Amino acid sequence: RRKRRGPKGDVGGPAMLEEPLIITGPTTVGELAERALVTPAQIITQLIGMGVLATVNQLLEPEQCVAALEKLHIEALFESDLAEQASWRLTASTVSSEEKAGDPRPPVVTILGHVDHGKTTLLDSIRKTNVTEQEYGGITQHIGAYQVMVNDKKVTFLDTPGHAAFTAMRARGANLTDIAVLVVAADDGVQPQTIEAIAHAKAAKVPIIVAVNKIDVPDAQPDVVKQQLTAHELVAEEWGGETIMVPVSAKKGENIATLLEMILLVAEMGDLHAVVDTRARGAVVESKLDTQRGPVATVLVQEGTLRVGDAVAIGMVSGRVRAMVDDKGRPVKEAGPSTPVEITGLSSVPEAGDLFEVVTNEKTARDIAEQRQMTAREERLATAHVSLQNLSNMVAAGVVKDLNL
Repeated sequence: RRKRRGPKGDVGGPAMLEEPLIITGPTTVGELAERALVTPAQIITQLIGMGVLATVNQLLEPEQCVAALEKLHIEALFESDLAEQASWRLTASTVSSEEKAGDPRPPVVTILGHVDHGKTTLLDSIRKTNVTEQEYGGITQHIGAYQVMVNDKKVTFLDTPGHAAFTAMRARGANLTDIAVLVVAADDGVQPQTIEAIAHAKAAKVPIIVAVNKIDVPDAQPDVVKQQLTAHELVAEEWGGETIMVPVSAKKGENIATLLEMILLVAEMGDLHAVVDTRARGAVVESKLDTQRGPVATVLVQEGTLRVGDAVAIGMVSGRVRAMVDDKGRPVKEAGPSTPVEITGLSSVPEAGDLFEVVTNEKTARDIAEQRQMTAREERLATAHVSLQNLSNMVAAGVVKDLNL
């Protein structure tokens, strides 16, 4: 301070920073002063001049930070890109304008349907027909998603543990699925969860392929199933509709190849593309805390290429990809679009449906994660403490209803 004193003894110019300060989001007065190598009093003085009364621990908006520092002749920049990434409710950035011009990518398929209609058996049957016995015997881990080869083309299957997870992912903005395969048992017909699954698939705006399972059982009535589905606007192609319906037996492996061919056909019609040569982004399929490896997450890359060593921000979690394994437990160095991999090296366990994005370095990833944590905490506090101002805002937004007595 003594070095910077002006001729009259007043504190004059700023500390000489080597490069401009990057403001990534709301910052407290104290933090800003520390980063700018000035005293909090100097920042507060400039804020008062701008008509803002602030204390040391008060959060300032990025624009206020930049304006206050400019008055102290300190160069500061507000990085809008980082601020967008740090927004707490990231909307799915799955389709960019340039993505359409990218390379073709494998379709992502989710299997939905009523309990006991054979979803898991169908997934196992698909996997068995596409790997050798030695490989299949070696598959010990469940990573929530896997890829199979069909006519030299890849298809990714999401093994979601039910409709709740499917909805939770969509609620967080992760529209992972390209095609929904609806499994309906030929001997049981349309059940409540079948109707629920149809509603989920329609809400996600994804094409539906119906697999009429258990055609090998004695009391199977596939035509009755097709008749019931017409009530839910799913009309079979042979009946003049647009819905592909394939009769299968997951237990005996009948017509599995036909179902896979139909999936490829629908995928071709969807014209699925993604940019490969860019920073990876995608979503978490599932996550867990492993006793030996620490936080582990199965992620599905939606765009770009994820590599070992990449710094990632996943929801309110950050980290560096230490290792990646594919669905068969083999270590991989990189993963392209529509590829599911299990990654380690995260600070904590992310939630299913959280979106991830590769960023420049670990510090940036940490800053983004901390910013989201702070925003989430503020949101919780805002809803916990109702002030007159936010109560009127909640009424206006329709959160709080009037009850006339």
